[in-house]
Amino acid sequence: MLKVAYHPIFKYSLPEGHRFPMAKYELLPQYLLDQGICTLDNFFEPQKVSEASILKVHTEDYYRRLLKLEIDKKEVRKMGFPLRKALVDRGHYIIDGTIKGCEYAIEYGVSMNSAGGTHHAYADHGEAFCLLNDQAVAARHLLDLGIAKQVLIVDLDVHQGNGTAKIFENDDRVFTFSMHGAKNYPFKKDRSDLDIGLDDGTEDAEYLEVLYNTLPKLIKKVNPDFIFYLSGVDILKTDKLGRLSCTIEGSKERDRFVLQTCKDHNIPVQISMGGGYSPDIDLIIEAHANTYKMAQAVFF
Repeated sequence: MLKVAYHPIFKYSLPEGHRFPMAKYELLPQYLLDQGICTLDNFFEPQKVSEASILKVHTEDYYRRLLKLEIDKKEVRKMGFPLRKALVDRGHYIIDGTIKGCEYAIEYGVSMNSAGGTHHAYADHGEAFCLLNDQAVAARHLLDLGIAKQVLIVDLDVHQGNGTAKIFENDDRVFTFSMHGAKNYPFKKDRSDLDIGLDDGTEDAEYLEVLYNTLPKLIKKVNPDFIFYLSGVDILKTDKLGRLSCTIEGSKERDRFVLQTCKDHNIPVQISMGGGYSPDIDLIIEAHANTYKMAQAVFF
């Protein structure tokens, strides 16, 4: 059964002027139910993750200041939205959804988090709508408990996973792969184990060819026993914060290929949602829902 992390706090509303990144977290779960892609049995409600888990990745100084809302104005501007306690709490539930999702992925082959993909969060600061790094914390959790020995992070958001890259730069147990818009944010990129920067305007055919030629070889090289997939749909041509020109069909095929490749190699995969900022919210929801459709089609 496809298990999907969802908690009401995921749909936390920001003040007027900051809401467009957040609306999808409320609309997507209902769309999945309305379209029959998921039932209520598919969803599970995460709890608030422990401090000990977070401190496996994030520095104590940053984490304590975050809890106390003592982040300075310059740091808050990097985060991209007003810092509030509910947002900090939200990050704790997202991380637990990803960690518990790993357990479901090991049982069923795949799991989803209807939030997460907070790859711009560094160990010691947040950036670009990301306060705490869910997949980084979950990866370290698996490794430290011996549940996994080698992890591959496949980050296909249009923005390079700079925080994740920096967190694991000296950890050979985690291989970070990011395929993104070369000229997109972040403009100064930290180095992943493998970065593929795509030209502005890259369309489906080129995008998919690069992915087809890269992922299977990478799995053979890295030999992971667990994969994290960040499935941002900001690769779409319509995206306000992206510079690629993929279609919704191309994004769906990307998801199908990644998931089929994981299944073919018998490697469990946990999926976090990542970015999606097209002006048409219905298009964002459809694109994200396609990832769930592909998970159901490939694994179940």
